[in-house]
Amino acid sequence: MPKRKSGPLRVMVIADSDTRWKWGALTARRIDPEARVDARLLRGRATPTARQLAELGIPADSMIEATAAEILAGTHSDSCDVVVISCVGGTVQALLHGLNRAWAGRTSRPVVVTGYVGVVYEKLADGLLLRAGADVVLANSADDARRFTAVYEGVGQPTGAIVETALPFLGGEPYRPDPERRFTVTFAVQPSAPEGRADRMHLLRRTVEHARRHPERDVLVKLRSKPGEHTTHIEEHPYQKLVASLDPPANLQLVYGNMGEVLDRTDLLVTVSSTAALESLHRRIPTAVLTDLGIREALGNHHFLGSGCFASWDELDDGHLPLADPEWTASHGVAGHDAYSALRARVDALLAEPELPRLSPYYTVRTAPRYLPGILARQGLDPKGEPIGGFEPREPGPVRKAVRDLVRNSARTAYRQGVQRVAPAIRRWGQL
Repeated sequence: MPKRKSGPLRVMVIADSDTRWKWGALTARRIDPEARVDARLLRGRATPTARQLAELGIPADSMIEATAAEILAGTHSDSCDVVVISCVGGTVQALLHGLNRAWAGRTSRPVVVTGYVGVVYEKLADGLLLRAGADVVLANSADDARRFTAVYEGVGQPTGAIVETALPFLGGEPYRPDPERRFTVTFAVQPSAPEGRADRMHLLRRTVEHARRHPERDVLVKLRSKPGEHTTHIEEHPYQKLVASLDPPANLQLVYGNMGEVLDRTDLLVTVSSTAALESLHRRIPTAVLTDLGIREALGNHHFLGSGCFASWDELDDGHLPLADPEWTASHGVAGHDAYSALRARVDALLAEPELPRLSPYYTVRTAPRYLPGILARQGLDPKGEPIGGFEPREPGPVRKAVRDLVRNSARTAYRQGVQRVAPAIRRWGQL
């Protein structure tokens, strides 16, 4: 079994989108700030482009884009201490089965860590059981840890794998109003909430109206991706296309880039239910969770019940600045304390074990004969977790394919070189 070495750990991060690479890579740094991080980007619809990776600015020591079968084949020769699976639930389940097959007969194996990229507001039982079987399942708050435990206990699944942490990208300096610069409102959009064009147009229209009502303020619309790019969710009505018809005033600007850098100049964060709200609350920035479209499970904003952050655009137009309830932030993973000591202790304890048992995913072909085979097949695996010969992932379309083919080799190299300047900062974050 790989032992906790005196030197840095080697961590393989398997990710299927830009946001999941961010979560996985920073989780690796939380486990060991000096770790060697090897990225395995899962080839598919949401595979991040070089631009998305460079925008995140999180370096990797190696980076390969591959299918699940190719990644699993590489686990025979890849010498790593920890595997962080940062993917959607079905992909996590498929990889757990695939890794279990790939490591059969070995006397040692890496520690497997997984979890959620952001707010867990839907498919709680489904997502958790798809992640069951990993050595460590991260809960991003005390509230999540309680909910996760209840689900596992409800089906007889051992709860020892659940470890309470916080979202690894929470950080930045605490908010301090700066009278020397213009008050800045940032509307952080999401790819999937809301999905409909009419609801999106309403939110954009009200954002534009706020900019017109307050010419003394700067209003930023923080976008997640450019047309032709995808994140975890498909975005059918990109905001940057919709806003063109609204003739926005000069004090409204569309921005991309690192969310932390945008928050550095933000005095009021507005969103429907984005994890940007958690980043903002962590810094104690006034944060508004919009109620214009209601408080509904489908939007995910019900997660913020009790936070004190709910507000409508009408209230914001009148100058309201929501202040979060400190008890809510403490129980929901955004209070400023070291939330990673338990994670490091858990990984150290597992690495110290003379031998780890085989992975035991919750679903098997015996317990879920109709459900599991389809999940495995989507990643090119048969019901035994073995790769299906000739499998190719479904392509997302000609634009995405052209971009990816163009940048796959040369841009990956440029990315690795371009972000090395931020590596020391990333490593410092891991020590917080």
